[in-house]
Amino acid sequence: MKRVITFGTFDVFHVGHVNILERAAALGDYLIVGISSDQLNFSKKQRYPIYSQQDRTKIISSLKYVNEVFLEESLELKLEYIRKYKADILVMGDDWEGRFDWVKSDCEVIYLPRTPSISTTEIIEVVKQQ
Repeated sequence: MKRVITFGTFDVFHVGHVNILERAAALGDYLIVGISSDQLNFSKKQRYPIYSQQDRTKIISSLKYVNEVFLEESLELKLEYIRKYKADILVMGDDWEGRFDWVKSDCEVIYLPRTPSISTTEIIEVVKQQ
């Protein structure tokens, strides 16, 4: 059984999120999703997500492509998460291209193209301007 792992904030859920999770799931038999905790998101972006980590976890857990969800507390623990969940493949968006090649000793790394013309940041900006 091939186990796939991916990570993200998954805030203001949109079709781009569905697309990457669907494509990640198609690469294996079991999809594990690490959701950035509220605190981790703040440390990365200097803002908290619109939706709480509990709400984002519930949304991602409800998807038919997703088998398991956990909270990602630290970017530095990627390799530990990969080992803990026995992942064979790490999937990330291509905006992270090359940034996780250092885990290739433990699993395959695949960078998938993002859905064009949609991002959570853009959606938030549009809503703020309304």
